Amino acid sequence: METQRYHALMSFAEVLEELPALSLAQRQELIARAIQLDDLGLSASQEALVQERLDGHRASPESSVPFEKMKQQLWSLVGR
Repeated sequence: METQRYHALMSFAEVLEELPALSLAQRQELIARAIQLDDLGLSASQEALVQERLDGHRASPESSVPFEKMKQQLWSLVGR
């Protein structure tokens, strides 16, 4: 039996109304896909800066801050 597929168009207001019904994973995927639509990539100077910082980290990994510690510091700044 062939399954028929169709897509109903939703208004922006309807999309917003449905957001609370989505799981966390679904909302994260939605955000990631929306960001990808506007992703212009890095400029040459931005790529050079990323590479410079990555090289610095590789040369001295002990100078980095663990993610959990950084997350705690950021949350303390915003009062959470």
